Amino acid sequence: MQNTPKGLRLHIGLFGRRNVGKSSLLNAITRQESAIVSDIAGTTTDPVEKPMEMLPLGPVLFIDTAGVDDEGALGAQRVEKTRRVFDRTDVAVIVVSAGQWGAFEDALVETFGQRERPLLVVFNKADQGAADDTLKRKLTTQKIPWIETVATSPECRHQFREMLIESLPEEFIQSPTIVGDLVPPGELAMLVVPIDLEAPKGRLILPQVQTIRDLLDNDSCCMVVKERELREGLNRLRVPPALVITDSQAFLNVAADTPPDIKMTSFSILFARLKGNLDAFVRGAKAIDRLRSGDRVLVAEACTHHQIGDDIGRVKIPRWLTQYVGGKLEFVHVQGSDFPEDLTPFKLVIHCGSCTFNRRHLLSRVEHCEAAGIPITNYGITIAYSLGIMQRALSPFPSALEAYKNG
Repeated sequence: MQNTPKGLRLHIGLFGRRNVGKSSLLNAITRQESAIVSDIAGTTTDPVEKPMEMLPLGPVLFIDTAGVDDEGALGAQRVEKTRRVFDRTDVAVIVVSAGQWGAFEDALVETFGQRERPLLVVFNKADQGAADDTLKRKLTTQKIPWIETVATSPECRHQFREMLIESLPEEFIQSPTIVGDLVPPGELAMLVVPIDLEAPKGRLILPQVQTIRDLLDNDSCCMVVKERELREGLNRLRVPPALVITDSQAFLNVAADTPPDIKMTSFSILFARLKGNLDAFVRGAKAIDRLRSGDRVLVAEACTHHQIGDDIGRVKIPRWLTQYVGGKLEFVHVQGSDFPEDLTPFKLVIHCGSCTFNRRHLLSRVEHCEAAGIPITNYGITIAYSLGIMQRALSPFPSALEAYKNG
C-alpha cells in the first residue's frame, strides 16, 4: 500500500525554545513515541517528521524542530535547519513552557505573520505555571488561537485537534485538483508516458500516478500510452479526448501527433499550477529571451536522484536553452531543501515540477525570487518556450495564456 505523498500533506510545524515540550506534544497528537523526549535541553536535533491522518483535514505531516534558542556552533546549525522548515510550513504552532513568553516567541509571531501563515499557540506545562492574562488577551486580539494544556494529559490531543480544525481556512480542508477542472466527469484524458531511464522499474513516476488518481477521483477517464502509440490511440477513439497530457520531454512529438483542436499540456505545467503560481512561471519564462552567453541559471530540483545520461534538468534543458540563446550559459544545480539565500548572481531560476514538495514550499521559493527581482519558471514551461510551442502548451489555461501574450 502506498501512503499519501508528503507533497500532498498539510505541513504543521512545531516551533519554540528547547525543552518546552514540542516532542511531547507531537507524541500526544500522534499517540506514538514519534520523537525522543528528555529533560535534557536540545534533545531534538534534526527536524522529525510524522505523517498521519487527521479527519476532517485528511493527510497531514507534523514536523518537530530543534529549539530556536539553541546555542554554540552546532546549535546554530540546528537553528538553521529549523528555519528551513519555515518555508514549507502551512500551519505554525508555537509551543511555550509554563506560560513563559519572550523575545524568541515574539520573533516567531512576527516571522509567520510576515509570511501570512496560520499561527497557533500551545501553552504547555500548564500545571507548572499559567500564561499571563494580558498575553492571552493580546493573542486573542491578534486572532491567534491558543490553548493551555499539559502535553502528557489525556485531554491534550482533543484540545489541540479542536483548535487546529476551528482555526483553519476552508482552502486547507478542500484539496485543489490537478486536472479535474479541465476534464469533466465522463470525459477522457490521454496521458503520454515515456518509459525511459528515469521511469522507476515496474512503476510510473509520481506526477503521472497522482494525475491518474486525480482523474479517477473526479469521475473522469484516462488512457495511458507511450509517445509512439499516441497517434494510433487517438485514431481508435470515437470521441476525441478533452485533454492530452504529456511528459515535457516528448512535447514536440506529441504536439505533432495531436490534432490542433485538442488541448494539450504537460505534467510539469499541471504541477506548476498545482504547487506554485502558473502565471508567475509563465511571466518568468520571458526572461529566456534576455539571456546572454555567460549568464548564470539556477536549476532547482525538489527531489534527490542520481543523474542519468540524458537527465532532463542537467542535460536536456541546458542543451535546449543553449541552442535557443545561441551561446554558452552557466548552469548551477541544487537539490532538495538546498536553495541559495542570495539569488543575485542568477538571471533566471528554473524549478522542477515539485511533485515531492508541498505547495507552501514552492510558493516560498517563488516569493523569495520575486523579493530578489529574479524571474522564476519551471521545467515544463521552459521546455515549451524554448521549443516554440508555448501557446499550444498553455491552451487549457486562459489566464496563463494571457500572461504569456501580454508579458
